[in-house]
Amino acid sequence: MKVEFYVEDMLFFKYIGCATVAKTLYRQLAAMDGIDVSWKGLPDKADLVHYHTFGPLALINRKMARGKTVLTAHSTPRINLDNIALARFINKQYPKIYRKFEHIITISQPCTEEVTAMVPDIPVTCIPNGVNRTYFQRDDEKRAAFRDLYGIPEDQEVILSVAQLTPRKGLYDFLALSRMFPDKTFVWVGGFPYGALSKDWTRIRRLKRRCGENVIYPGYVDEIVSPYSAADVFFMPSFAETFGLVILEALSCGLPVIARDIPEFHDIFGDRILYFRSRDEAAGCINDPARLASCASGSRAFTEQFDIVDIAQRHLALYRELVDA
Repeated sequence: MKVEFYVEDMLFFKYIGCATVAKTLYRQLAAMDGIDVSWKGLPDKADLVHYHTFGPLALINRKMARGKTVLTAHSTPRINLDNIALARFINKQYPKIYRKFEHIITISQPCTEEVTAMVPDIPVTCIPNGVNRTYFQRDDEKRAAFRDLYGIPEDQEVILSVAQLTPRKGLYDFLALSRMFPDKTFVWVGGFPYGALSKDWTRIRRLKRRCGENVIYPGYVDEIVSPYSAADVFFMPSFAETFGLVILEALSCGLPVIARDIPEFHDIFGDRILYFRSRDEAAGCINDPARLASCASGSRAFTEQFDIVDIAQRHLALYRELVDA
């Protein structure tokens, strides 16, 4: 069975979550028997093409496909609000675009509900994102190197966020908490993959220049295990997600996680992470070392159910079912 992967990961888009997910899954499938998988080749020879984005290049590729076409719903209309300019206009295009694919893979129960409500005529299978647990684990050498690079003492507590610099990701709460805890270092890894089309682009660039000395913006980091290893707490204040891959990566690295109280995170992570609804609640979690230690104690073991080896097997089983149908 020949399977083609397609994702629009050029320029800064290589750092968005769907590109990370696609590459992780692709590498695992490439190491498995029973499948011939290729990356962004010609789709007309493939039995199945698996799309992870649906921009103009992906849709051109879709027109050339001769086999089954599958789209993973990394992006849905709900998560565009407060994330990208012209979100309402863009969101109106989703049903028409989704119907161009023969099967949709959703990645959480809330994602499934949104997709089935939007395109009830398209078959859906829910398969969560996976994590490479061999790669995502704490590395003390990388911890020391990252802290040395940014002048962070070993005894300094680091609160880490990894996300796009947009209101939807909760950046304003992150900055407010950095002011509430001037004795702690706050690190935000990520940038503007949509450039000036990112929501509040001008305002956020101005706030970055005016934030406290305890806030660090490394931008995009190629070796992402380094900041995970350097951190003591992972903070995810996003208002909406289809999954929350960075939480999974942080848990695999043994970090305690404090995240906004939203249905997506409850569905996926249950009671394995700490939740907040207000800035004061988030501050209370940061100020509770006993709860953080308890959260961290079982974080890595929790990620076994999302091991990329098992997640790839589930994708392979779906591919075979669709191709044989």
